[in-house]
Amino acid sequence: MAGDGETAPRVRPLYRGVRETLVRRIAEGVWQPGQALPSEFEIAADLGVSQGTVRKALDELTAERLVVRRQGRGTYVARHDDERILFQFFKLIPDSGERRFPESRVLAVARRAADEAAAGRLGVAAGAGLVEIERVRCVGGTAAIVERITVADALYPGLAERALPNNLYELYAAEFGVTIAAATERLKAVAAGPREAEHLGLAPGTPLLAVDRTATAIDGRIAEWRVSLCRTDGLHYLCELP
Repeated sequence: MAGDGETAPRVRPLYRGVRETLVRRIAEGVWQPGQALPSEFEIAADLGVSQGTVRKALDELTAERLVVRRQGRGTYVARHDDERILFQFFKLIPDSGERRFPESRVLAVARRAADEAAAGRLGVAAGAGLVEIERVRCVGGTAAIVERITVADALYPGLAERALPNNLYELYAAEFGVTIAAATERLKAVAAGPREAEHLGLAPGTPLLAVDRTATAIDGRIAEWRVSLCRTDGLHYLCELP
């Protein structure tokens, strides 16, 4: 029993350890996106815990959208399909309220060395090889976003030489085993420069919303740094809080 003024040590919930084991196996590719996990009974027997403990761990992974439960069919590793990306990571919504997944047009793909800012955001050494992607994204046929995506070359070997799909997060998971689990965004009002104004069909100086996002993979690695400059006439940024 803790004495006066002492704090009793915290007991780590058992399901947390189960969750970390499941996350590690997904990150290591034991279970691929879209693949069914073993049953709760099989996981419990494998890890030497109760089915209730496994269920609690899966409840948390489901809430984090890392796995998907399908009634009567089992639990599956979540895929970064368009629907999941639309509701979890794409927050620019037409004022009409109808969610639409944007289409993309790549402007440029280039390799460069990490400067101090990129090194800090991506957690790599200064001078490390990077791939930088510039593209325009359209919502409902209207150019709405100009964005710069920067990733570590070592994390996605060959990315700069291949054709890039609209849904990059699905590509990361399917081709490179990097599953995006979470993102942190910082928002700021900025004025459109000449380049953004040209691609968005706006006058230079038009207010834009800058969304600066750092995406983290399921294993904790920083997987992407993305800066999106968004027009807001007819569009708004929607953040749904629990």
